[in-house]
Order: sequence, then structure tokens, then C-alpha cells
Amino acid sequence: MTTRRHTFVDRLLIQADQSLRTLVPGAALANRPSPALPLADHALPETERRRVAGLMRINHTGEVCAQALYQGQALTAKLPDIRRKMEQAAEEEIDHLAWCEQRLKELNSHPSVFNPLFYGVSFGLGAVAGLVSDRVSLGFVAATEQLVERHLDDHLTRLPVDDARSRAILEQMRDDEIQHGNQALAAGGVRFPAPVKAAMTLMSKVMTTATYRV
Repeated sequence: MTTRRHTFVDRLLIQADQSLRTLVPGAALANRPSPALPLADHALPETERRRVAGLMRINHTGEVCAQALYQGQALTAKLPDIRRKMEQAAEEEIDHLAWCEQRLKELNSHPSVFNPLFYGVSFGLGAVAGLVSDRVSLGFVAATEQLVERHLDDHLTRLPVDDARSRAILEQMRDDEIQHGNQALAAGGVRFPAPVKAAMTLMSKVMTTATYRV
């Protein structure tokens, strides 16, 4: 029995379906249970609740961007093995998306209204990276994951001591991002030069500033 190979049109339709699953609230379903589930949800003072919600909204948008990046790269990757790696990474990142969305609900908050905009930008960047070369595409993944890791480290220092649920989510996300970045480099990803990483950092600041409150 042979496995049907997807055509470019097939992949476009698959990407459209995944885009809706990423952007429509409640559509993302995690394969792993949230690491926050066994932990108590302590009531936070209003100012701290808003601050944590802002941080989790940033992380949720970051996962929307990650989905778009991987999906854009999978669409244009040249080698089937690289395409499968991108699709697998996107599946694993869905967990993060769902966990952050659930935590936002628990905090009586919501995802950012800018998610469709950042999704489109990230999808385009991923698709362009895949068109350039698979090594550049993998290098983009590694550089992005390193940037996300730094964001998560910063957010962990800013969480209230009593917010064990958000902390558990971010710690597991950080572990996964480190693994994805290392895998991308091991698969042949190029190491981006400092100016490129600086530009990526600047773009991430635009995203975090825009999504913290809205």
C-alpha cells in the first residue's frame, strides 16, 4: 500500500486549515495535558492578574508566530525530510498555543487582536526562508527559538511567586523551545550573524509592545 504524496495545492489547503486552527479561539487542541493542571490556581490581586495576562498574551502571540513560521517553511521546504521536521515541530508547538490560551481564559483575559497580522508576517518570513534554502530555514528556526527562550526566561522572573500555573507552562515551553532550536542546528541549520539576530530582536519588541495590553 503506497502513501499518497501531497501536491503543492494539497499543501496549500492543509496550510489554510492549520491557519484557521491557529487563529480561531478554542480551535487549537493540545496533544499533551497542560503542566498547570495539577497545580492550584491562587487568586491574584487585580494588578498582578493584569500583568500576568499581558505576559501570557505575549507568549500566546509568540506561539501563533511560531505556527505561522513553521507552516510557511513547510510549504516551501525543498527536501521532504525537512518538510516533515517543520510539520512535526508545528504540531508540538500547538500544545504551547493551547496551554497559553487556556491560561488566558483562567485569568479572565483574551488573545491579542493583532494575532492575524503577526501570523501573516511570520508565515511570509517562513516561506521566504524555505525558498532560500533548507539550511537557512532551519537556521531561522534555531535563531527564533533562542529568542523565544530569552523571552521566557525574562517572563519567568516577572511572574508572581504564587502563580505556579503560569510558571509551570512557561518552564515546559522553555524546555521544548531549547530542544527545537538544538534539533534545527543539528539538522544542518546555519548560525545567523549578529546583525540578523538584532533585527529579529527588534521585530520581537514590536510584537511584545503591541500585544501586552491588546
